[in-house]
Amino acid sequence: MSAKTIDILAQLKSLNLWETAELVKQIEATFDVDASARKGIYIPPIIDIFPPHEPEFKTFDVVLEEVPTDKKIAILKVVRELTGLGLKEAKDFVESVPQEVKSAIALPDAEDIKRQLESVGAKVSVK
Repeated sequence: MSAKTIDILAQLKSLNLWETAELVKQIEATFDVDASARKGIYIPPIIDIFPPHEPEFKTFDVVLEEVPTDKKIAILKVVRELTGLGLKEAKDFVESVPQEVKSAIALPDAEDIKRQLESVGAKVSVK
């Protein structure tokens, strides 16, 4: 193979599926040829190859923003329950706000955690 042929082949290998399909259409139009399979080989349409596009799953972070001094013990209990931290770790966590309570979770879970913390007096945000 010549260097030119090797170079063209390398460029073709770097194309994605959409670019390849566009290239085939352009070659068919330019040279008036048909690139479809005719020897009994079935090539399914591109739409059948790929699953339907699903929306991206958005994740949220629950951030403990503020802990009123008179509500600290109640908030500490909820934080321990939600995070599984020990007493000392949970105390340090609550005293060093703002802190992420949970990260990369679904919106219903984030709202539930926010509701639990706000019910004991914490100021919480979902980001």
